[in-house]
Amino acid sequence: MADVSTYQFADDGSIPNHPTWPMIVYKGAFADASGDRAIAIENAFHTNGWGKSWRNGIYPFPHFHSNAHEVLGIAAGSATVRFGGEVGGLFEVEAGDVALLPAGTGHQNLGSSSDLLVIGAYPSNAANWDLCRGNDGDRQQILDSIRTVPLPSTDPVLDASGGIHDHWQ
Repeated sequence: MADVSTYQFADDGSIPNHPTWPMIVYKGAFADASGDRAIAIENAFHTNGWGKSWRNGIYPFPHFHSNAHEVLGIAAGSATVRFGGEVGGLFEVEAGDVALLPAGTGHQNLGSSSDLLVIGAYPSNAANWDLCRGNDGDRQQILDSIRTVPLPSTDPVLDASGGIHDHWQ
């Protein structure tokens, strides 16, 4: 069973973060996955209504998505990630961990093991995600977009109970 924690980040003037919903971290959610952990994470996300998945790492520059929530599952390796921009925090993530980012939440890879593999996904009904790097674009339009991204119907890790159902209401 995962250890679930939440983290609320303020707008730092560049990275807006979400004005209401916190980032949710599921520490060790897939630590005991049998077989190929990447496939186990992808299957769980898909089963729980989160698709459009990809396999890669986390960009080494601060960025966020204004039009989609994103879930990041660590399938292999480890990394130090800054979540929340300059007012956020440094997090050590490792294989089996999951971070659920509400729209607007900044994230940046500050260093990782050579075998880092991240599975990313979005709610199945989400728009094609954008990539924002802080002070680009119309800030008010970005803030408005973040506020209008709908609440997903399911949690990518816990499905119909817990996670977003407890913390994103």
